[in-house]
Amino acid sequence: MSNFYSVKDNTVENRLFLNRIVAAFIIIILLTSGLIVRLIYLQIVGHEHYASLAKDNSIKIVPLVPTRGMIYDRNGKILAENTPSYSLELIPEQITDMDDTLLRLQKLLDIPDEKIDLYQKLRKREKRFTSTPLLISMSDEELAKFAVARPYFPGVDIHTRLVRHYPYGDLAAHVIGYVGRINETEMKELPIAEYRGSSHIGKLGIESSYETELHGKTGYAEIETNVQARPLNTLKEAEPDAGANLYLTLDIDLQKTAYDALGAYNGAVVAIEIKTGGVLVFASRPP
Repeated sequence: MSNFYSVKDNTVENRLFLNRIVAAFIIIILLTSGLIVRLIYLQIVGHEHYASLAKDNSIKIVPLVPTRGMIYDRNGKILAENTPSYSLELIPEQITDMDDTLLRLQKLLDIPDEKIDLYQKLRKREKRFTSTPLLISMSDEELAKFAVARPYFPGVDIHTRLVRHYPYGDLAAHVIGYVGRINETEMKELPIAEYRGSSHIGKLGIESSYETELHGKTGYAEIETNVQARPLNTLKEAEPDAGANLYLTLDIDLQKTAYDALGAYNGAVVAIEIKTGGVLVFASRPP
């Protein structure tokens, strides 16, 4: 009798074991099928989508801002030009002791505490390998002082950018106008592709009326980056088209003569060339 029950127990255990094997096999088949289906989707159905995402992660489009066109009077005298402005910039990744470097720079160039605090806030928003400005529009004296001490400041260097300059100042300011930083309202109205990377736009006068011609066409560069967004290589580059130079009918010498003639009186003088209709003088002394 005991042998009978022993044989029966073995049979039940064998069936239970077999059922478990079958159940495990079915689960493995289902999981494998799901994995295969997912691989097929990724490789075929979603290939284009994920390939685009991967390319976007490794290739960044960097705008190349064009040089703004210059403005001349009828005799070729410059009324608006682009002049270099020098900024002192630091790359945190290349600086061992940031606090010590800032303290020595502050003593060397007599930098106010406010500018040091502003720099500290700016650099925290940027990557450690990004060059961040500490001083903008440096004077000749500041440039000379830093040039002598440059070897003692690794990770600190001078960078150049162009700013708008009007040689005749107030004499033609009401005619030429000026450029200013693009505000949020203007950014919504401007063509994104053409003004990506640009920070200034014509606000008044000729600078505003001929903004499209003066601005030029923005270029771009395809930069290969790693996962930390560090630039590795330039894959492709389209050079920007510089803005067109404008030649006005205005005669700046006659403009100065009319301006001086007004003296202390408030008023305006306009002179037009009859044959062409060109404005030679547009002088004004506002009240």
